[in-house]
Amino acid sequence: MSTTEKALETVDPIASTDGRRWMPRWRLPAAWRRPLAVVGIVIVVFWVLVIIFAPLLAPYSPLAQDSPRFLPPSPEHWFGTDGVGRDVLSRVIYGARISIPIAVMLVALSLVVGATIGAIAGYFGGTVDAVLMRIVDLFFAFPAIILAMAVSAALGPSLVNAVLAIVVVSWPAYARVTRSLVIGLRDSNFIAASRLIGASSIRTLGRDIAPNILGPIAIISTLELGNAILLLSGLSYLGLGAVPPTPEWGAMVSEGSRVFYNYWVALFPGLAILSVVLAFNFIGDSLRDALDPRTSRAVSAMEL
Repeated sequence: MSTTEKALETVDPIASTDGRRWMPRWRLPAAWRRPLAVVGIVIVVFWVLVIIFAPLLAPYSPLAQDSPRFLPPSPEHWFGTDGVGRDVLSRVIYGARISIPIAVMLVALSLVVGATIGAIAGYFGGTVDAVLMRIVDLFFAFPAIILAMAVSAALGPSLVNAVLAIVVVSWPAYARVTRSLVIGLRDSNFIAASRLIGASSIRTLGRDIAPNILGPIAIISTLELGNAILLLSGLSYLGLGAVPPTPEWGAMVSEGSRVFYNYWVALFPGLAILSVVLAFNFIGDSLRDALDPRTSRAVSAMEL
């Protein structure tokens, strides 16, 4: 046996001895190979493609009113038409361009605001922590949907105001979680070493603490995407979000609820909301399992 073949056997005992070139084997973590994770990823990829290729996929304009009213699903109108003759399928497709990107944007805004406040409170502690956390407790004293309704009603119905209202009620959750994570790290040896060499608080938070809390924050953000879509749809359903004729899923469900016997008007946008919320929850659970070493080992042991 040649020296090369011996080396191949040392690197990979499974490699064949017939002289074929060794190829490294790469496998996804066990958490991402679970059925729910695969389903979530497939659904998200599907909606991303729908968002990108909406003009090519939609058979009609989402605002065109040139069809008969309340046509049931048929080969010509797969999802039927609504009360003014608009194609429901086209509106669901274009609604994905509104509901999903806006949900991602408001989660990003909530994350930036909440994580910044929570990191400051957890790192400095003392009076700063006490004051900031009492503000957080004040926001938690109100139910999220009630507070969002009050803010949106005060600002007026529009998508921009709905986003601001949801950010107002969403950032405290990120602040509280970030604070607890920072408190668990601020007395660590590597943080003490960073202070001893003269690193500023901003540098310590940005370079030493932030990378160590990104995992839990990413999990929360993924799970909150589903809640953001539900809140946005809920405000639009109540008339405090998207205004007609904007093809937003919550507003479409609201329109369909007034003519419930024409089930297709509300059914298909409702199913779109359901699919996206479930997909983000599946991905969030899988992300948690993948980033948590104890859970990841347990999942791997179950598959063996």
